[in-house]
Parts: sequence; C-alpha cells; structure tokens
Amino acid sequence: MRRKIAYPLVALSVTAGSSLAVASPALAHGYVSTPPSRQALCASGAVADCGPIQFEPQSVEGKKGLRSCDGGVAQWSVLSDESRNWPAKSVGNSVTFTWVLTARHVTADWEYFIEGTKVATFDGGNAQPDAVVSQTVDLSRFPGRHTVLAVWNIGDTANAFYNCVDLNIGGGSPSTAPTASAPTSPPTTAPSYPPTASSSSWAPGVSYKIDNVVTYQGKKYQCRQSHTSINSWEPSIYTLALWLPL
Repeated sequence: MRRKIAYPLVALSVTAGSSLAVASPALAHGYVSTPPSRQALCASGAVADCGPIQFEPQSVEGKKGLRSCDGGVAQWSVLSDESRNWPAKSVGNSVTFTWVLTARHVTADWEYFIEGTKVATFDGGNAQPDAVVSQTVDLSRFPGRHTVLAVWNIGDTANAFYNCVDLNIGGGSPSTAPTASAPTSPPTTAPSYPPTASSSSWAPGVSYKIDNVVTYQGKKYQCRQSHTSINSWEPSIYTLALWLPL
C-alpha cells in the first residue's frame, strides 16, 4: 500500500497578492476529527492494527446513498468491524462534529444518521467549504451508546465521504480503547478521546485548539486551526497550515 500524506490546507495567504501553496495528493479529501471518528482513532494510534486507513483517514469515499462505515470499500473494511469494541466518546445531548478537509470539494450537503435514522442535514450550497467545518447536532432523542454515521456528499461527483463516530450520548464514563502501542509523548493518565492539549511537547492523538502552544524538535509552535493530531501531521510539516512558528 502506497502511503499518502494529507495536507489540511491547499493554500494560505502570506502577503497581499501572493500565497503559499501546500502540495496536496490527488486522493486527499476529509474526515471527522472531533469527536474522533473510527479512522481518526486509527490514525492517532488510539486503536491499533487498523491497516492502511491509519495513514489516510481522509480517504473513505464511496458512492452516495450508502449507510456503511467503510464507504463500501473493502480496503477500509476494518471500520465496519464491530468486534473491535470501538471506544466511545462521552458527550452531552448536543454534539459538535468537526471535519478536517484535506481537499475542499464543493459540497451538496452533510448528513448525520443513527441506526439508519437521519438526525440532521446541513446544506452545503454547492460551494467550496472551509478547511475546517464544525456542525452541531441535537442527539437528545438517542441517549446511551450509539454509532453516528456522518456523511459528506460532494456537489459535483456521484460520491460521498463516510465516517462512523462512536458516542456515549448524555454523559457517563467513556468506554476504553483496545490495547494499542503508546504514541510518542502520550498523556500520563488515561484520558477520554481525544485528550486535551497541554502546553508541552507535541504528540499524536491530542485535541489542539487555536492558540495552543507546543514544542516540537526544540522549536515552539502556536496552533492556527483546531484539530486532533495524528502521526505525519507534525508541526514542522504543517508550518503555516496548522501551526505558526514562534
């Protein structure tokens, strides 16, 4: 499997009349970062032995109208494997889903389902979305542990992108993740997913917010976009996209 590295922004303005281009592979698209989707958990190392999806969580693309975590693609079938006991994030009755879009396709709409029931739709206006999109969904009708299927329907193709997000709706203790190899510089206590950022060394699997400051390879960086970190998204790679050198 050829490893693909995703870049969250195609370009960022540097000075008036100029821009800094960031290379983006042809197969980069988008995924739900917060609460962590199954592919986000794989990419961060919170869930082990996921196969190639750990390197390209943004790539779960299939034809529109599916109701599957893997988008109907055998390569991503691990995402539909319910025997893996996917860890569930404890949330309230209202949940904000944040997508990181590595290729900002024009959007027909965004849909959210629980057990086949559509619970929310957000019109995309057939326009290009921002690099980070957040949408708040009322899930009060579905207390307890559920899997939310989040769907990004592209406006100018027959395809969509699929994400399954496991939640414990209405609070309670989060479930535990399957045993995984510890990522570099992990939190010292077992957190809910994703853990919160600290003002220390950058690490994968951490939820960083705008203005958080981290140290990486002896240099300090300030977060420019809220996101959950994964391996291959280090600050030195995403300078000016996700991180601002200090």
